[in-house]
Amino acid sequence: MFTGIIQSQGRISQMRESNKFKSIEIESNLKNFDIGSSICCSGICLTATSIQKNKFTADISNETLEKTNSKYWKKGTKVNLEKSLKIGDEVSGHFVFGHVDSTGELKEIKKVGKSWLMQIKFPSYLKKFIVSKGSISLNGISLTVNNVKSNQFNCMIIPHTFKNTDIQSYKKNQILNLEVDMLARYAHFSNLGK
Repeated sequence: MFTGIIQSQGRISQMRESNKFKSIEIESNLKNFDIGSSICCSGICLTATSIQKNKFTADISNETLEKTNSKYWKKGTKVNLEKSLKIGDEVSGHFVFGHVDSTGELKEIKKVGKSWLMQIKFPSYLKKFIVSKGSISLNGISLTVNNVKSNQFNCMIIPHTFKNTDIQSYKKNQILNLEVDMLARYAHFSNLGK
């Protein structure tokens, strides 16, 4: 489990593919984790399979490749990184599981004052979990939904988040990993039983 507060950015330095999975090597300054540790890589919970100085490797299954933007990753791709949450850690964002629900498409990003407004198109079946002032994870970043219209929502990005994540490289129509707020999911399904 994670919080959506990005601790570092990494860069894919190597990639190997087979018919069962993709293996990636990520260069980063992330510290104090072990082989077998869960690392949130742009919203995807991956397991560190080897660690060397300033780099680690992880495998991505076919299921994950199908459901996330990792299918588009290549050498040089930047990824947002966060180590898993420890009991007693501060939760500054929201509970992020690293289990990507789907991808969203960036329809607009524009500067508003010192911040940036992003508009995201999402699959309509997720609308029941996305609410105004609720939390959402985009590429592993904990964000607050400003408002929702049809199958699109928007959110504001403060300068600190823009500077310390991959948002600064986003382009229109970019595909982003999207995970709905787990509390919204449980609240929805608990109401179905009433």
